[in-house]
Parts: sequence; C-alpha cells; structure tokens
Amino acid sequence: MIRTLADTAYSLEERQLADFAKALGHPVRIQILKILINQSCCFTGNLTEIFPLAQSTISQHLKALKEAGLIQGEIMPPKVRYCLNKEKWPLVQTLFKELLKL
Repeated sequence: MIRTLADTAYSLEERQLADFAKALGHPVRIQILKILINQSCCFTGNLTEIFPLAQSTISQHLKALKEAGLIQGEIMPPKVRYCLNKEKWPLVQTLFKELLKL
C-alpha cells in the first residue's frame, strides 16, 4: 500500500488498526471471522453453503480479510482452506482492546 505524507502523522498501530477495521467493514466478513474463531479452518466451498452469496462474492470478502492479515489461505486443490492468522490475531485483539478503553 502506498502511504502519503499525511499518513506519517499516524503511528504504525493506528494505521494497522485502521486496516483491520476497514477489512471488518462488512457484516459477512465479521460472520466469516466468527466461523473461523469457532473452528480451526474452513474451505471456501463450505462458506457457500452457509452464506446465500455467489462464490465470487465470498472470495472477494475472503480476499479483503486476507489482505488485512486477519486470515490466511492455503491452496489445497481444488479448494482453498482459510484459517485465522494466528500470528497476527493477538495484535488485532490488543489494538481493538486498547481502542475500546478510550
């Protein structure tokens, strides 16, 4: 992502939190995260059974979550398996907890 001069006025944590919040900006993405929190992983095909959405729409939501670092995907032909990004998840929790203390 290209940062502008104005972005330098924000801390790394503020920029990360904004990226996470942007990725969570749709109810379907929040529901996907809830599913992944309650089970270790899921496949894209399983999500099409849960959500009344086209495969391409679900893929767009997964892409947004993955780009933000909230989830990770592993290609297991012919499917893709998605899991929480366990390395980044503690940071996500910390940043949101700190924000909500304000």
